[in-house]
Amino acid sequence: MKLLTASALLCAMMALTAAQDECYVLKKSSSCPAGWTESNNKCYFYVSTALPWGDAQRNCQSMSANLASVQSLGEYQLIQRVISDGSRANGRTWIGGSDGQQEGYWFWIDGTRFQYTNWCRGEPNNMGGNEQCMEMNFPGDLCMNDQSCQDRFPSVCIKSK
Repeated sequence: MKLLTASALLCAMMALTAAQDECYVLKKSSSCPAGWTESNNKCYFYVSTALPWGDAQRNCQSMSANLASVQSLGEYQLIQRVISDGSRANGRTWIGGSDGQQEGYWFWIDGTRFQYTNWCRGEPNNMGGNEQCMEMNFPGDLCMNDQSCQDRFPSVCIKSK
């Protein structure tokens, strides 16, 4: 209860100072499967096993989910909290963005439009012609980066409640 009250106060302070136009409150809930985190009618799950991007997506699908899509700064920050709660760090993590179908045309694996991005400076750059998958928490600025899909990282899955 104290955490929920503190979260509500933090959201109110942020709204009053116009720090961001939305607030995401994390909570453990029985309306999401055990171990998942609920926020804004979605369930988030941190997968600590490092997998290639395609295997990470298949793992999410096995839980009736997809790699996470990010629709706003608030959701990006929420996913960072899910990662830090699950790993005690903000390490490089797969999310559901890809331009594997056509270079330069990024889409979310769940089919939603890109409304928000937090690309690192100079990204996406398709370094070596081999970077079609999206990671977040790239070292330094904790931003989004295009990366080889064969690299192995933990991941975040998302599904609707």
